[in-house]
Amino acid sequence: MNFKLNSMKKYKSLIGALSFLMMALPVFAQSTEDKQLNAFFKNYLEDCFRQQPFRATSLGDHRFDSQLDDVSPKARAGWLALVRQTLDELPKRVDYKKLSRDGQIDFEIFQQHLKTEIWETENLHSFEDDPRTYGNYISDSVYQLLSQSTLPKETNIANCIARMAQLPRIVAEAEKTLTHPPRPILETAILQNRGAIDFYENGIFLFAGDTPQLDRLKTAAASVVTMLTNYQNFLEGPLMARATGDWRLGRAKFDKKFELEMGAAITAGQNLAEAEAEFESVRRDMYDVARQLWCQYFPKKQLPPDDAEGERETVTQVINAVNQAHGQPEDLISDTRATVANIKAFIRQKNYVQLPDPDLCQIIEMPEFRRGNSLAYMDNAPPLDPDARSYYAVSPPPADWDAARVKSFLEEYNHYMLQILTIHEAYPGHYVQLAHAAQASSLIRRVYQSGAYVEGWAVYGEVTMLNEGYGDGDLRLRLMQLKFYLRAVANSILDYKIHCTQMTDEEVLKFLTQDAFQSDGEARLKLIRAKQSSVQLSTYFVGRMAHYRLHQQIEREMGDRFSMAAYHNAVIAPGSIPVKYLPELVRTRLGLPK
Repeated sequence: MNFKLNSMKKYKSLIGALSFLMMALPVFAQSTEDKQLNAFFKNYLEDCFRQQPFRATSLGDHRFDSQLDDVSPKARAGWLALVRQTLDELPKRVDYKKLSRDGQIDFEIFQQHLKTEIWETENLHSFEDDPRTYGNYISDSVYQLLSQSTLPKETNIANCIARMAQLPRIVAEAEKTLTHPPRPILETAILQNRGAIDFYENGIFLFAGDTPQLDRLKTAAASVVTMLTNYQNFLEGPLMARATGDWRLGRAKFDKKFELEMGAAITAGQNLAEAEAEFESVRRDMYDVARQLWCQYFPKKQLPPDDAEGERETVTQVINAVNQAHGQPEDLISDTRATVANIKAFIRQKNYVQLPDPDLCQIIEMPEFRRGNSLAYMDNAPPLDPDARSYYAVSPPPADWDAARVKSFLEEYNHYMLQILTIHEAYPGHYVQLAHAAQASSLIRRVYQSGAYVEGWAVYGEVTMLNEGYGDGDLRLRLMQLKFYLRAVANSILDYKIHCTQMTDEEVLKFLTQDAFQSDGEARLKLIRAKQSSVQLSTYFVGRMAHYRLHQQIEREMGDRFSMAAYHNAVIAPGSIPVKYLPELVRTRLGLPK
């Protein structure tokens, strides 16, 4: 594909109205009422994008890339008013009973997202309590234009310069609006703002490359660096002095947020009970595998007693032995690329699932301003600009870590764990699934993504790939898969208990290191992350159970007629839908009774 030519075509198409953009996409609605729903949703997006240009960019509509949101309280009140009005008008403008079944599902997804946005605006107060909210505007609003937009480079750079000129009002609003943020959240915002300073000092020029606009870009970036340096003083000084907010969400809000966001027909309490039972089951599986590996690593050492303490000791010692097969910090990116190549070859050989063609995923070193909570993430192409690049970003250990911390980090992400991580983040996990979701015929399903579906598919793939033969039965790989899955189960338990009880930092670290076999460094990062999010950590386990159970049910029903490729292609075809709809839509696609 001629990428430059394709970019020019995309540029011309995005200049028009949103409705013109959508004409080029697959037509989903067929009935008159389905078309009415689609038109109503596009009108809502048009109003939303005009209010929030950064949201438009994030979703891949580039008509507003030179603009930034007005984030003043008055403007944000207008955002909420639009959502309320849309929720009120939806059942008046669209007759639910006249919709096709697919249209009804889209109606429900749209309606639920509107309700969720209202509740979260009224209850979470991110602009007052979370300085990372402003950090997204400071860094991502410019970074996304250079890293993922398919507009011509010079256009993107011009839009970056235009947005950089508007950053002072974002920072001014932050200094005026932020009240008493929770200290752990502020600490991460401080680290990320340091990364943003580095981005405007150095990284932005690596992305921009040779350009006739270099002088203008340097001038604009220098101004941003000065402003962010002063903002750093504000974050570390006056704001830190009043960082007394409570990061715990509390049980009532947690339960409600879980209900609104999960879309899994399960309560937070039910999920906790299921996760605790699964936690013990996975630990038993890990012990079984560790016993089989014991003699390989400790041929002259007696196996510890099979009581609770002996089981923990056996698993811990074998994990520590497997951990020693790791690379070096400078090789992390090249090691990841080699892992990707091997995994993709297996997927093709086994006909596991259809891989995106062309493959637009690049493996990069994680930008510093996005570091702080995890080793890796998948930054998929925006759903309204599916020809954009996707990035599998991997974070090497920071340069200021001492040798012991670096060693622990490399051991945690040893050669075997790196393969499991890549299965999760890229192939056949997030990159593959979200690339297919961007092609869904429903605009509503392209725009709205269920976290439980997305994370669940990725965790499901970890075990299913090994069950299909990836790794040739290597027990070291299986032990790391079980350890990684135990982390997902532990996430759900931790998510609930840290927000709904008075679980202490010491209790968290003990649970993660002793019971979940995580390294101290990994556990401390998870503690930080758990304090800065709520419900999201539960999506991995909730979604995995939904995906895995459906696979079991369909395979049993179909027997010899079951095809892994056909099943997986049916699962990813509808988009990142709430998992409660998945059985119905998969059965329809496979021609099975509902």
